[in-house]
Amino acid sequence: MAFQHNGPRLACGWTDDLAEAVRGTVAWTGGAGLEETRAFAPFVQFRPWALAHEREPFGAVELAWHSKLDRIHMPPYDRHPRPHALLAAAYAQPVLRQLMPVNSHFNLWFSTTIEGFWKTRVGYTIHPYDEGLYGVWDKGVPLVRTETPEEAVAVLVAALPEGLGPAS
Repeated sequence: MAFQHNGPRLACGWTDDLAEAVRGTVAWTGGAGLEETRAFAPFVQFRPWALAHEREPFGAVELAWHSKLDRIHMPPYDRHPRPHALLAAAYAQPVLRQLMPVNSHFNLWFSTTIEGFWKTRVGYTIHPYDEGLYGVWDKGVPLVRTETPEEAVAVLVAALPEGLGPAS
């Protein structure tokens, strides 16, 4: 089961006990918080960031980062460590942390806006290749292949325009 609130998945879990699943669903849809829901349904799992967000909501960009980075801990995304390594390398860069991270089919790019982020792409796109390399692309044209996600992110950061502000 997945427990979402206004978009991102805040908690999830698996159970074979239908009654427990119903108790968790009733608690969550009835307005219970994460900890209270887990009290009714112990299979519910969540990470510290979700609890922090529940107590004091994050901004849209910060919430997107936490949600995307945390997918590695929740099925089915826990089977994909390389895209997670790419996200973690990007998050380590302050200039990228202020941009909206966008990913599709394990590729990663960034946007200067929260709404309509597919229209305001900035910088390159990074593709994690099956053979363990990372490709940096510009508008569909391959530029370079790197061995590590940190190297690919460094290429992207070096090419960003000066004075890039936070996504809005």
